[in-house]
Amino acid sequence: MNSSRAFVLVTGAVLSGLILGGAAVAESFSPYVDDKGKISIPTDFRSWYFLGSWGVAADEEGKAGSKGFHNVYTQPETVSAFRKTGKFPDGAVLVKELLKAKTDGMTTGEISYATETEGWFVMIKDSKGRFKGNKLWGRGWGWSLFKAKDPKNTVTKNFKANCIPCHVPAKKNDWIYVRGYPALKN
Repeated sequence: MNSSRAFVLVTGAVLSGLILGGAAVAESFSPYVDDKGKISIPTDFRSWYFLGSWGVAADEEGKAGSKGFHNVYTQPETVSAFRKTGKFPDGAVLVKELLKAKTDGMTTGEISYATETEGWFVMIKDSKGRFKGNKLWGRGWGWSLFKAKDPKNTVTKNFKANCIPCHVPAKKNDWIYVRGYPALKN
């Protein structure tokens, strides 16, 4: 290989690393994580595999319906891998879209429907512990909650305080409530 061709190849590799986030670790791991472990929301997650939805019950005594819905998505390859192994593969992304809901009477009875987006909760599987010391990463996952008013910046400060308490009942299932995702079953 001549020296000008080698220069072009090396320069192209360096530039592509800079354009895609500048870090080989993040680039090869996930396009939704930068070199410091900052997580971003995948813009195309609604075209991914829909895992399931959680209805959040109204919290007023005697009130029917839901106050919100949590719709969960992942990549198709994550579903395939989970069906084969029963585990989430390294780099798997779960996006939980948090939606407000309204309840009304319809001809079929009392129903709840989604209204506006409140935010997103994003988890990324990290079986190698790439971001030691980053308080968004641990227990095999990256954890980030985003509010709809600021989708570029997580409100999560420390996954141990902000995320784990809600996921303790799912600890034996890799911190994920798999029972709500029929798509993961064979």
